[in-house]
Parts: sequence; structure tokens; C-alpha cells
Amino acid sequence: MADKDKPTKGFRLPRMAPLLVPLERRLQTLSALLYGVEPSFVLGFFLCLWALPFLWPLLIAYLIWVYLDQQPVRGGRRIEWLRRLSLWNYFADYFPVSIIKEADLDPTKNYIFGYGPHGILAYGAVITFGTEGAGFSKLFPGIQTTLMTLHSNFKIPFHRDYLLGLGLASVSRASCKYVLQSGPGKSIAIVIGGASESLAAHPGVMDLTIKKRLGFVKIALETGASLVPCLSFGENEIFDQLKTEQGSWMWKCQKKIQGILGFTVPLFHGRGIFNYDIGLMPHRRPIRVVFGKPIAPPKDVTDENRDKVVQTMHKEYMDQLQEIWDKYKDEFLPNRIKEMEFVG
Repeated sequence: MADKDKPTKGFRLPRMAPLLVPLERRLQTLSALLYGVEPSFVLGFFLCLWALPFLWPLLIAYLIWVYLDQQPVRGGRRIEWLRRLSLWNYFADYFPVSIIKEADLDPTKNYIFGYGPHGILAYGAVITFGTEGAGFSKLFPGIQTTLMTLHSNFKIPFHRDYLLGLGLASVSRASCKYVLQSGPGKSIAIVIGGASESLAAHPGVMDLTIKKRLGFVKIALETGASLVPCLSFGENEIFDQLKTEQGSWMWKCQKKIQGILGFTVPLFHGRGIFNYDIGLMPHRRPIRVVFGKPIAPPKDVTDENRDKVVQTMHKEYMDQLQEIWDKYKDEFLPNRIKEMEFVG
């Protein structure tokens, strides 16, 4: 972690970035900025188009097509050149994001990559699975992974098409099974903790919302896909968040928003374009995504022992997360506040 990006305590004036920095770092900052403003920009652009009456027929036709389009539940509309743009290399190098793998994976099999923690905006998951910025395909050749996200993301005009092009798809059960059953090597990545986990995204903390999350294990059992634990060291470090105590009025408001919209709104901040302390851009802090060993589901599963098998696989998954944590915590998270904890 660079000195400038270390957390600071107490009040102080924002530390300003120097004017003369290498062009590559400027491009890295630009890539992070473009990624952050894209949803607001395209939505605003779409609304501005309605000011031109001659475009109304096209806009109405587009909205009808969006309503009827089934690609969000059919594995996305993957565009390889979009996923391999140089923009994503700069974006990955901004932090930087790197992949550490504990085992090779057989490209003839299917996998469910369980990513955690969610962090504030799951930047590490998007870079790792939604682009080639971290070099996923080079490390795991023959495996085509679809990052699953909330279906509500595919209701935002133009932004949805960008997500589909990156190969993202809806995280519904039917969508997950469709991808996993579409051929050898076809795999999915799920941020197991989801939106609930974002409220626990504080630097130095690794709280994983997983104790009661059994759906991904059941899908693995139904499709024959192997589970691969993925623990992201640094995902919680790239933003600072106002801590809201469970049961407080602010916490209740955040949970209410989550119930209505499907996602929550953490009160967070990062850095700015020209300063290191104030803004909504992520801090330049490393994200290391460690891929564990695959956990293959047993083949001799009956209705009578199905629940027991699910619990056994779930425990094995959490045990392996614990092993990854114990192996890398001192190297990748030396300034942690506490040990990793599995929560509900």
C-alpha cells in the first residue's frame, strides 16, 4: 500500500495529488473515473434523448425490446473485444488487482466461483470476472465465466447493454442453471454475501455473510458444478464507510432501501481525482483475489441425504475459506482489526 493511500486518523486538510505524475497513472485514474461515472452518464444521456421528438419511436421500440429481451437470464451477450479493452488493464493496475490460484481447473468441467467479500461496489469481482484486466483467461484457459448480478441492473437503459457485453447476467436461479448447463467450461461467479455484506465493508474487517447462504451449494448439486472459494483481500480496503450500528435508525433506513430496491446504500467515501482523502473514487490499495481448490459435488445423492450433502459441502466451502484466510492474512491484511468472521 502506498503511503499516500494509507488510512489516516483525526481531522486534517485533504492531501493534494501532485500535478506531475506518470502518464500511465493518469490513465489508470481516468479508467477508474470512467467506470464510476458510466451508469449516471448513460442514464442521463438516455433521458436527454427524449428531448428530441423524432427519436421517440426508436426509444419506445428500444424500451419494448428491453422488456422482452431474455439475454439477462441467458448468460448475457458476451463481447470479447469489449472485455479485453486496454481500459480494463489500466483499471486493474489502478489498485492493482491480482489473482492467486491454489489449483489448476479442468476446462471440461463447470464451476461456481464464490466471491467474497462484496465490499462497497464489488470492484474486484467486476475486474476479475467481468473483464480480462486481471488476466483470468490466461490463468484459467478454457473456462468462460459469467458474473451474476442483480436483475435490476438490467433495467437501466444502455447500461444494461454494456453489462451484457461484459458477459454479466441475472443472478436468478434459472439463469445460473442455464449457464452451467450450456457446455463444458461454462461457469458462473456469484458474490455470495450480496448487498447485505456491503454494510460490513470496513477496512481491516473480513465479515462474510455466508452462514445461511445455501442456494449456491444447492445449484452446484443440481448441475454437477464444482464450488471454488474466492477470497478477496483488499476489497474492503478501497473505501471508507461510516459505521452504522445494527438497530440504529440509519441502519434501519439502509435495510428498508435494500428491501425495496434489492441493494443497500452504504455511506462511504474514497478519494478524489486530485486529492487523496475526499471523493467517491476508490483508494489505490491492492486487491488480491485468492482462488481455492474446487469442491466437487458427490454423484450418489438421493432425496433422503440431499440436505446432509448440502450442509457437508457448505462446511467444506467455509473450511477452505478459513484455510485461505489463515495462509494469507498476515501477508495481505497485516493491519486487520480482527480475524475473519462468518455471519448470517
